[in-house]
Amino acid sequence: MFGKRILAFLAIVVVGFAAMAATTPWVLDGVKLGLDLKGGYEVLYEAVPFEGGSAVTSESLKQTAKSLQKRIDASGLVEPEITTEGKNRIRVKLPGIDSEDDEVLQMLSKPINLTFRAPDGTVMLDGRDFVENAAGLAFDNMNRPIVTIQLKDAKKFEDVTRQLVGQTMSIYLDEEMISSPLVKSVIASKDASIEMGNSSPDEARELRDLINMGSLPLKLEAKYTQSVGAKLGLESLKDTVTAGIIGSLIVLVFMVVVFRVPGFVAAITIITYAWLLLLVQNLMNATLTLPGIAAFVLGVGMAVDANIITAERIKEEIRTGKSMLSSLKTGSKNSFRTIMDANITSIIASVVLYYIGDGAIKGFALTMIFSILVSIVTNIFLARFLLTLLVRSNKFMKPSYYGVKESEIREL
Repeated sequence: MFGKRILAFLAIVVVGFAAMAATTPWVLDGVKLGLDLKGGYEVLYEAVPFEGGSAVTSESLKQTAKSLQKRIDASGLVEPEITTEGKNRIRVKLPGIDSEDDEVLQMLSKPINLTFRAPDGTVMLDGRDFVENAAGLAFDNMNRPIVTIQLKDAKKFEDVTRQLVGQTMSIYLDEEMISSPLVKSVIASKDASIEMGNSSPDEARELRDLINMGSLPLKLEAKYTQSVGAKLGLESLKDTVTAGIIGSLIVLVFMVVVFRVPGFVAAITIITYAWLLLLVQNLMNATLTLPGIAAFVLGVGMAVDANIITAERIKEEIRTGKSMLSSLKTGSKNSFRTIMDANITSIIASVVLYYIGDGAIKGFALTMIFSILVSIVTNIFLARFLLTLLVRSNKFMKPSYYGVKESEIREL
């Protein structure tokens, strides 16, 4: 008859695997694929200051990348991956875009030199005078759309509007006029609005986005655009996943054959580890890329290694003639130090990679950090807990259950 600990072990495993089976479709559907897996476009920008503006700094580059992120997010058409590189470059990855005529690419290709001009063409304000990404969409009492804007210097705006009362102040993006609102009164405030008349909300929304585009703290010049075919990316994903599954199955069979009960427990915790890591990436809204998959597979290898170290330490203790429970405690304690040392050094290396790396390197490092933390939870603490349940049940007390022959056991 099964004891309480065996029943507890079975309950944990059955409930856990049932939960994983039920949620796996949702987890997989929620995984956000990167450009190299989903296909799309990649654009590399070089940031340069506007004429008369200050030099490019690390802070202004980050602010520009942040503004660019908000501008693309506002379209709601794609989830971009935007990273800064070096001292003056921004890389934009747009997964899922399959045409150069795509709306997002068209928006990014538009000039972003924003100017507000008097009727005679004199530039009265430019993008540097506006708060980045502060333009918004609102509606008046008649439910007509208006575009709200925010300036950095209220006094300057007051002087400009005083000069142009009763005249138009045209809005240009580079040399293209995008709107020409009438200045009805002096505005002594940082906040103002542009009446859109009978324009549609979509037209007002487009004007808002164009103003936000032009208020970027730096000017962006596209250096190159690269297209990645979705078919190639999906084939890479399929091949990588297939190889990972086959390799993992071989490893799990090896663990069970060589280490018996500890190997069986390891198989359970490694499967749990893989599911939990995907869940963490899903909840973090992280983008899965080929380097990320490489880090995932490497993490599986480290998880297997942690289980092997623990199993070997337990076998060594059994060979000395200790009781099974004592062997488990001592072997787990000794292996814990070795495994944690390796994990801590790997986390340190991954953190360094994340801070000094760019693009795919950051993704690899981040996945490695997540995988190590998840591995500690599953392949150290969960594995030890499940193994303790089996040993304390007194049903698995033979040395052969742990891969140890009777002839190898020495008397104390």
